Amino acid sequence: MKKITKIIRKNLLPLLRRELGLGLLFLPSLLIGQDFQLSQYDAPPLFLNPAMTGMFDGQYRVHAHYRTQWAAVASKPFTTTGISFDMPVKKFGLGLQVMNYRAGGGIYNVSSALLSVGYDVVFDKENNHHLALGAQGGILQKSVDVASLTFGNQYIGANGGSFDAGLASGESFSNSSFLIPDINAGFLYYYAKESSRLNPFIGFSVFHLTEPTEAFLGGTNKLPLRTYFHGGTKINMNEKLQLLPKFVYMKQNNNQSFTASLLLHYFLKDADTYLIFGPTYRNKDAAIIEAGIKKGKYIARISYDINTSSLKTASGSRGGFEISLTYITRKSKPNPLANCPRL
Repeated sequence: MKKITKIIRKNLLPLLRRELGLGLLFLPSLLIGQDFQLSQYDAPPLFLNPAMTGMFDGQYRVHAHYRTQWAAVASKPFTTTGISFDMPVKKFGLGLQVMNYRAGGGIYNVSSALLSVGYDVVFDKENNHHLALGAQGGILQKSVDVASLTFGNQYIGANGGSFDAGLASGESFSNSSFLIPDINAGFLYYYAKESSRLNPFIGFSVFHLTEPTEAFLGGTNKLPLRTYFHGGTKINMNEKLQLLPKFVYMKQNNNQSFTASLLLHYFLKDADTYLIFGPTYRNKDAAIIEAGIKKGKYIARISYDINTSSLKTASGSRGGFEISLTYITRKSKPNPLANCPRL
């Protein structure tokens, strides 16, 4: 028994790690359709809440996002890329978001294209209290590269163990790619008075409202609802310093996470630039350090996840690297930050 255990540890486990790219990490996505997540969850506004569509001080906004994860334990890391565009049109906001998620070497891939619309309701004559409503609609395309997968029936125990992809897998995939509709909605309250010491905001969003059927192996598996409850407040300490405590609670099926952040925005008057820095913690998963800069029409943010989950032994506490860039055209206007807090 000890000899068998030794063989498994020495040969089989490294082989599984190399060939499957730690497939167990994305197996929940194949079976129950859990979504990917971001550490800079609020940087792509349409990703967090459709109600944020067009809710900014400017003419239009373009956002690009990239995340790579698990390079320490997978031969090919998991990646998330996205781009979005939105603009205000009177009290409305119009936008488009395109995202792509890839697990390992293209074994599991999810692409989405969503049109987004928002509407801003103002409650007072001073234009301070706002309730934004939003909705999204579009498509999700999911695919799996079956030829890149290996299965138990293809394992050969001789000579230390190996996989033979030429052997029958014993699995029957009804399809390797499918297209499903996707509908999302949300609301956001924010207090926009620039001279106020506090600018609080709170929102709620729900994704996959129709719970569409998705399956690679047949059956009637449903893509479960994903909900976000998020909020925080911008604290204007003085003309140079702002604090931004914020949080987001996410739930999808039995998967839950709570993320809390405290970002510091420091204004360099001579350069007309904000420096951004602060910690984020996602429960039982990661400690995150974020830094960024806001200058003129650009906001750039970079972050790194330090893995704190049970995988930290294998990963060496290395998690994910993330970078985002936002471009906002606006009429000539000095800082501070836009009225609607950038969560």
